Amino acid sequence: MRRSSTTPLPSDLAEELTRLLGRARVRTSPLDRATTAVDASHFLLTPQASLVAADASQVATILGVATRHRTSVTFRAGGTSLSGQAQSSALLVDVRRGFRSMELLDEGARRVRLGPGMTVREVNSRLARHGRKLGPDPASEVACTVGGVVANNSSGMTCGVEQNSYRTVDSMVVVLASGTVLDTGAPDADAQLAADEPALHSLLVSLSAQARRADLAQEIGRQFARKNTMGYGLNALVDHDSPAKALEHLMVGSEGTLGFIASVVMNTVPLLPHVSTALLTFGSLHEATAVVPHLRQTGPAVIELLDETSLAVCRTDPAHAAVLPGARHGEAALLVEFQSPSPDRLDSDVADACDQLGLARAEFSSDARRRSGLWALRKGLYAKVAGARDSGTTALLEDIAVPVPSLAQVCSDLTQLCRDRLGAAPVIFGHAKDGNLHFLVTEDFRTADAVSRQREFTEGLVQLVLDAAGTLKAEHGTGRIMAPFVERQYGPELYTMMRSLKQALDPAGILNPGAVITDDPDLHLRDFKTTPTVQSEVDRCVECGYCEPVCPSEFLTLTPRQRIVAQRAIVDADEAGDHELADRLRRDQTYPVTETCAVDGMCATTCPVGINTGDLVRRLRRESQTPLTGAGWHVAAHAWGPFTRLSSMGMTAADRLPTPVVTTPLALGRRLLGDDTVPQLSAELPPGGVGRRPRPSSRPDAVYLPSCVQTMFGQRDGSTLQSAVESVLSRLGVQVLVPDEVESLCCATPWKSKGHRRGQQVMDDRVTGVLERATQGGELVVISDAASCTEGLRIAAGAVGARLTIVDVVEFVADRATSLPPLPRVARALLHPTCATTQLGLDVQLRSLAALVADDVVVPDAWRCCGFAGDRGLLHPELTQAATRDMVEEVGRQDEGHRHGSAHDFDLYLSANRTCELGVGRALGVEYEHVLLALDRALSGRPRARKPRPRR
Repeated sequence: MRRSSTTPLPSDLAEELTRLLGRARVRTSPLDRATTAVDASHFLLTPQASLVAADASQVATILGVATRHRTSVTFRAGGTSLSGQAQSSALLVDVRRGFRSMELLDEGARRVRLGPGMTVREVNSRLARHGRKLGPDPASEVACTVGGVVANNSSGMTCGVEQNSYRTVDSMVVVLASGTVLDTGAPDADAQLAADEPALHSLLVSLSAQARRADLAQEIGRQFARKNTMGYGLNALVDHDSPAKALEHLMVGSEGTLGFIASVVMNTVPLLPHVSTALLTFGSLHEATAVVPHLRQTGPAVIELLDETSLAVCRTDPAHAAVLPGARHGEAALLVEFQSPSPDRLDSDVADACDQLGLARAEFSSDARRRSGLWALRKGLYAKVAGARDSGTTALLEDIAVPVPSLAQVCSDLTQLCRDRLGAAPVIFGHAKDGNLHFLVTEDFRTADAVSRQREFTEGLVQLVLDAAGTLKAEHGTGRIMAPFVERQYGPELYTMMRSLKQALDPAGILNPGAVITDDPDLHLRDFKTTPTVQSEVDRCVECGYCEPVCPSEFLTLTPRQRIVAQRAIVDADEAGDHELADRLRRDQTYPVTETCAVDGMCATTCPVGINTGDLVRRLRRESQTPLTGAGWHVAAHAWGPFTRLSSMGMTAADRLPTPVVTTPLALGRRLLGDDTVPQLSAELPPGGVGRRPRPSSRPDAVYLPSCVQTMFGQRDGSTLQSAVESVLSRLGVQVLVPDEVESLCCATPWKSKGHRRGQQVMDDRVTGVLERATQGGELVVISDAASCTEGLRIAAGAVGARLTIVDVVEFVADRATSLPPLPRVARALLHPTCATTQLGLDVQLRSLAALVADDVVVPDAWRCCGFAGDRGLLHPELTQAATRDMVEEVGRQDEGHRHGSAHDFDLYLSANRTCELGVGRALGVEYEHVLLALDRALSGRPRARKPRPRR
């Protein structure tokens, strides 16, 4: 299906949904539909409408409407699915935004109740302090959500079948197609099921008896003794006497085809604290896979396979150079990890494995940095490999499991099959410990013979896997890709049982039709996703969605993945000759794509191929700017000192004048000139600061460049960051020089983020020229006091080839903090890392400085980029509100047995960038400050805490 395909929602259906849900929750524009259509799979169906459900009752309402109108419903949360099960050509329901709850149910965090919209990483980060984690551990944990993990019976790298979703579900609240809502954890769940759904209750009892017949029970046991997500989990009928519990476990892995999981209680598993990891390399793929059965017997938690191409792609990323050995032709590797509750047990396990297999003990490491580097190879591998494909082609990832002893032969046969049917060898990796192989091939679906190639290849694959007594889907779900082959794997009787379950639970056939069960033998050959070439910045994107959880605009407008998808839809429409649609998409994308993107670069930190969607947005901003705005910013670059002083005066006047005197003319200006041009000032913003001042030095140790933003936005107590930094550096024995031209200097980030190249070039040349002279040709380091400016200065220096070493003041002081005397500390500090400190790798140093002035340093689990992003927070304050929503909710709630207290219960509010301090301060109603200001006060013996200022 083309990305620009449009099938309108029937008017009567649209009217009813709008009346029942509200207009904001029913999204039918071409842009909304195109950007929500995609998931990580190679299929593409464009929905008629994208709905945003707030709670389980709204889901029940949607199901009722869909039943009356005989239209289908598909649920979507993280959108990381790989088998096409999160696609819809009718109603696609977003169940992420409204389902982000987490509640620990006992003191030891052994059980946790979760909404389907929570990501695995979010949950595990909160469980970690209790020494627990979720059992399923998919490689996509940064982005995949609990709802998808349970609905697909996801497993991962360590959990096998013992700790997968099926084995660790405790109970759930499920919404059936009929509208029935059942809590399977309720004491009377069976009685409620019998009363509300008597026919279903009776069927479950009958099917359970059938499944326990000796021959069927044996076959069911064989099928589900390994990783297996083909069809429905009929083992539930054997494992559970209670019909409600059987239904609960049938819902696991049902991919939204039997009902909606509104919340789930999961049994957590221990987080083993002592770990040792190694990357073992071999001369060939056959050699690596042949050793797996023997290695498996030594008891490692992880055995991950990487073939030659996987390693080659990883080597293209300089970040992996430290953990990868030199390349060898035909090589393969196993990532092996032992986990243990004690260090002695860990040492014993590793030593035994090395002795038995003749491995070098030195290959195993417990060093956190090295281990993190090794895991970075594996966790982003699919997207890395897929991102290396030729532009315009589509990546297909298959997922099978075979008995471990046959792993080597299957890999050999699989490689030959791909060469014979597709003309190229696959990229093979996966969870070797479980015999679970992932292999990736690419296809150009624009070619005439693509479908026939895929038909022949899939038929060969099905035969190969079933001949090896394997399963056609191990953990990615049946989806659309293997639905036509479910009966072939299970046989007619077990398949008939599955169909009877589908008919009983979804008699109208509205729940995710095509996934798991289908009558269409060619379903896997329809609706392939084509990927047009757009721009070099983003063509490697495989639409995996890993970028989304760190995006500030995720719950406001669009995510990085969706911004890229919008460009692909525009190109697709133009290529199809539908220029009217392309023009409409271009118009409609202005606010969600360009105006509300923070261009903070955080998407690149989780994107396995390092795509910074901000680069795309900056280009779009540059292409859409008017000559007048471009000229204005060019003039500002030549007169930056007066500009910052005027901005400071304006902020001071705004702070002193009655609020209506300020807001009324600004509101008028926003209406006349646009929200993306005129800022919106609010009462909690501070007055302007004082100008930056030069500091001469005859023998400086470093050059200090104070940020211009501290001139524009001052501190309410009159303190200045420049004075604090100079004072702290002086106490460390560091003499600094501040250039005479300081007031005219900037890191050039404002011009870069807005796409004003001429102004950026002016500032790049000026700031680097001044700093090269001040540093004596780069002999001295440059200290920056705002993390985003540190990043900006490094980019500016790189752009003009300047020999400058730029160091953030947080890093500079933290590296020398051992020479400071013991300091008085307050009780508690709330710390906000920023997008820039994260990208610069300064979060640890930032926290260490905060710990010098506070006994308890709290970083909210839900922190993310605040979205203030220079002036975005002034132009679009709704961006900051959306970005900080979860953090605001977290701070002050009863959380996991520890009460944060209200935001006003902290003594200090610390960060490392002035605009970020404004953004999170606005959200929480407190005043944040740079950590160096607090450190300077502690060193000077002045009052140790500044209480928050209540809102006016």
